[in-house]
Amino acid sequence: MVHITEDLIRRRAEHNDCEIFSLEEVSLHQQDIERIEHIDRWCRDLKILYLQNNLIPRIENVSRLKNLEYLNLALNNIEVIENLEGCESLQKLDLTVNFVGCLSSVESLRHNVHLTELFLVGNPCTEFQGYRQYVVAALPQLKWLDGTEISRSERIRASQGLEEVRILVGEQEEEYLRRRVQEKEEAERKAAGSEKKNQERKPGFDRCWYTDITNTTPGLEENQENPERDEEEEEREFWGTPCPFTPESRLEAHRHLEQKRKEKEMKTEKKPKAARTLITADGRVLNVNEPKLDFCLTEDDEASVIILDLAVFRHLDTSLIDVDVQPTYVRVAVKGKAQGEIKVVKIIQRPPRNSGNRRCSSPQDNKRNKNDLPERLEVDPSKRTSFDIANIVQRRSTKEGPLEVNRTTPPEADHLSEGFIDDPDVPPLI
Repeated sequence: MVHITEDLIRRRAEHNDCEIFSLEEVSLHQQDIERIEHIDRWCRDLKILYLQNNLIPRIENVSRLKNLEYLNLALNNIEVIENLEGCESLQKLDLTVNFVGCLSSVESLRHNVHLTELFLVGNPCTEFQGYRQYVVAALPQLKWLDGTEISRSERIRASQGLEEVRILVGEQEEEYLRRRVQEKEEAERKAAGSEKKNQERKPGFDRCWYTDITNTTPGLEENQENPERDEEEEEREFWGTPCPFTPESRLEAHRHLEQKRKEKEMKTEKKPKAARTLITADGRVLNVNEPKLDFCLTEDDEASVIILDLAVFRHLDTSLIDVDVQPTYVRVAVKGKAQGEIKVVKIIQRPPRNSGNRRCSSPQDNKRNKNDLPERLEVDPSKRTSFDIANIVQRRSTKEGPLEVNRTTPPEADHLSEGFIDDPDVPPLI
């Protein structure tokens, strides 16, 4: 059973900054509510109240809502129109698809002088002979009934034969109430039978105690052989059995669906994952590879080298990779998940270009060879001591343009330069 709580109303009052004392409109539809409560004390300024598609059997606790203009109670289990005299500002009342059988209860709405629209479509009372004429005559303030406008001529005709229609409606009400008593008794017997049937399914229903239930309980082994088949048959029997449309049957169907939903949630409930075992009790290291990443292991016995090449995700930040190198194993954690632990029996050094044995985690990695290592260019430092920027831009020849002239050193330059000593204090000649 779902109750109207303060937290529920606050969550429905997001448009009002979750304040309920000044709330003017609230929607509590499809909440499986079975009773109207607390609203008349917490939300005194309500003007619009939506309570459709619930399991409310009675109109109550709304008489203090003096400013209420629209009340929607469609698709509920209401049988009598009552307790609305205090709603002085009520203009529209929606009771579509309920179980109102006491048509005479509409006369309680005479005190709601501002009431202009009333909806009773789908109620048992609408099947009474003289239904519309009776409602139009009993409520002179109405302008619309079941979505149809009430004309002036219709109101005059309804008021002329009101006494005869009232007697006819009274007889039909008595017949309906007698039928309702029978339906309630039948619903009680059915509920008692279903409860007894549920008890019989349990071991020891014959008031006897058994030490071995599986072997001694009669009929239990047959039920345990095909439990899914029994559930399907029960489900087919429940929905295939005809029943009258009553508040009891609607409530029974709702509780049946709720029970099936809870059973399904219990079956699909995920069990917590067990902790990963990385190192056994005897100290043996396990290769886990929880994120299922490809890796390649290269071993070289001559150089005493083991290389672990791990393929991580593209654009992965290095802060999400944790490498732990131990004397006997290596642990790599990528984004908090252990990639694996590989035993190491030799000292790890910088790998040479020519490696020996190689082991990969996938067939594609087996195609890799020793030539996959990157090549580096080496520069002889004795060749040049500084950068040569003279020939960065290639000069044109004299034939390509008038501005470029090839200047060559005259042969006398070598002769004149012999024995020349550069004095730093003397400025150069131009």
